[in-house]
Amino acid sequence: MTAFYHVCFVTPDIEQAMRDLRRSAGVEWSDPVADRLGEWDYRIAFTTGGPPFIELIEGPPGSPWDASRGARFDHIGFWTSDVRQGSRRLEDEGMPLDFSGCPYGRPFAYHQLDSIGARIELVDIGRQAAFLSKWHPEGRPMPAIDETPGT
Repeated sequence: MTAFYHVCFVTPDIEQAMRDLRRSAGVEWSDPVADRLGEWDYRIAFTTGGPPFIELIEGPPGSPWDASRGARFDHIGFWTSDVRQGSRRLEDEGMPLDFSGCPYGRPFAYHQLDSIGARIELVDIGRQAAFLSKWHPEGRPMPAIDETPGT
């Protein structure tokens, strides 16, 4: 089994969520970063200290990270050797694509897993060096799901 590298919660108030998790579990946070994907502005933060990470995303209504109806567990993230191949594999297994960042130049995809009431995120391994540089500079490479056909 390939280990997941993060869990994500969407929240309408990223600072409050960071404070609450810091107080309740003692986790430390990176500073939130503002970004844009398509028409959506959002903010994102990760815990420090290495995998598995906790990710928080504050996104606007209608975005892939809409928390207008309240904070929630959103997804569990895995690295994959090929996000497009992995996405096809999940669809073939009955896990429908919920959102893909690929058309926006971001190699990730969310698939709905009704059995857990959340999504699984596949992130292409080609993004791992940039992820480590930004969020865990001293971090070591993390394993990825091997999407080679027949494995």
